[in-house]
Amino acid sequence: MSRSIPYTSSPLLASRTPVWRSKLVVAAVAIGFVALAARAVYIQVVANAFYQRQGEVRFARTLPLPANRGRILDRNGLILASSVPSPSIWAIPEDVQRDEGQLKKLASLLEMPLAELKRKLEDEDKTFVWLRRQVDDPVAQQIAALGIKGIYQRKEYKRQYPEGEAAAHVVGFTNVEDIGQEGVELTFEKDLAGRAGSRRVIKDRLGQVVEAVGEEIPPVDGRDLQLSLDSKVQFFAYQKLRDAVLKNKAKAGSVVVLDSITGEVLALANYPSYVPDKRRNLSGEQLRNRALTDTFEPGSTMKPITIGMALEAGRVTPQTLIDTSPGRFSIGGFTINDTHNYGTLTVEGVIQKSSNVGALKIAQKMSPQEMWDTYSALGYGQKPQIQFPGAVTGRLRPWKTWRPVEQATMAYGYGLSASLFQMAHSYTSFAHDGEIIPVTMLKSDAPVTGTRVFSVQTARAVRKMLQMAAAPGGTGPLAQTLGYSVGGKSGTARKQIGKGYASNKFRSWFTGMAPIDLPRVIVCVMIDEPSNGQYFGGAVAAPVFSEVVQQTLRIMGVQPDMAVKPQIVTAVEESL
Repeated sequence: MSRSIPYTSSPLLASRTPVWRSKLVVAAVAIGFVALAARAVYIQVVANAFYQRQGEVRFARTLPLPANRGRILDRNGLILASSVPSPSIWAIPEDVQRDEGQLKKLASLLEMPLAELKRKLEDEDKTFVWLRRQVDDPVAQQIAALGIKGIYQRKEYKRQYPEGEAAAHVVGFTNVEDIGQEGVELTFEKDLAGRAGSRRVIKDRLGQVVEAVGEEIPPVDGRDLQLSLDSKVQFFAYQKLRDAVLKNKAKAGSVVVLDSITGEVLALANYPSYVPDKRRNLSGEQLRNRALTDTFEPGSTMKPITIGMALEAGRVTPQTLIDTSPGRFSIGGFTINDTHNYGTLTVEGVIQKSSNVGALKIAQKMSPQEMWDTYSALGYGQKPQIQFPGAVTGRLRPWKTWRPVEQATMAYGYGLSASLFQMAHSYTSFAHDGEIIPVTMLKSDAPVTGTRVFSVQTARAVRKMLQMAAAPGGTGPLAQTLGYSVGGKSGTARKQIGKGYASNKFRSWFTGMAPIDLPRVIVCVMIDEPSNGQYFGGAVAAPVFSEVVQQTLRIMGVQPDMAVKPQIVTAVEESL
């Protein structure tokens, strides 16, 4: 049963609505509509640029398009460093699927404990976290196959170094951002890195690209770099250096090989070394490029330079007699000794026997300024002009401050300091018929122009003395090489400790060239603190010189200039 409502009898319903109320409602609706329309116009027309920017901030991204880093090649085109694809793994923590079994598999592939992986993912506020940078491509494929929600990959590159520790100090390495940190990688960063490109895209909150916007800027790959290094010479030099350091229980060692015609660096090796792409637990001892960064008092390897000065100045001839008796000489309160009393020697004999007394008496025939000028012309006390980081200047004090005893000790390599590289470079003046030539780490086909320091006659006279010093009866007969004539000078310098010299710590040197009449290579070897009984340069460093010279000349295709016959060395002349 239904009842009808008596509308006419209800006071509330029967009352008339005021006209102003209906108008007010209509006006309010109209005003609201106008306000919304005005707001729409403001947003879409007046403030359009602002809101577009805000939208882009939240959803638009500029994606870098990485450039492929240039390769580093040796002089024959063999790869010393190259880039390979190496994806990096990242995550949005709040979106990651927390399946225990899947996370265990992921942690195993990332080579990290499960607890560490969970720690990286535990911050729910994070929208981005790196899990592992630069994994191998097969590993990245296995991670993708797991299909874990919230785990993503980014395309990156990492460097590979086929020559490993043998060429580490030359090539150097890059960091995880592919930026050069050491060696050639650092020096030629701009050339190798190229220029990254970019593209603008719209992404959703999950990081997925929804739409590409704007113009894409393609990357410009880095250019390849060809070094003067010969990877075969480099490997052999490193191998022989390492063997010598271990055999002599030494602290460290270095070797430099120069092409004496072009000035190109064919090898530069140090031991201890490191593997450039596996640098965990790396120490400073391994990183140091000792051939360029460490300076030493070079000892007797400076005597040929002293003799060259005197010959050039006309103060002596190769046959001038020098009285070295009784094997010692006192000056300025100091006594300078030879290892033996050699009596009267010719100037050639001073080099052959490595007489300290003979060298200082020859130096006394010259003024300090004459000696300083020649040292400076040979690059001592100056930073080497080579495309490489960390090359040191060494020490050569102004000649006006020299005391007589300091001039005397400089004649045989004490009182000044130089790097192994500077020593090798200075010997180009003898190998290149009196001209010191610029050195380079890059392959060069251009003819080289040197700066004359000695006359051709002086350079050849010194080379003859170096040949005598490396022959039986000299201080370096172990430098002899089958099939090739060699010349060189050994050196043994006490290490400076504080203001004095250690009695049982030495650096052993040998610097020389071959073939002696028309030198093609200069090899300089240093062994630091040999402690297995032998410490003289002629016994410790000369054998490394011999092996490196022979192998290098064979690799270069240089024809032997001597008949191959057995050579027996019965003893090594000892001298500091």
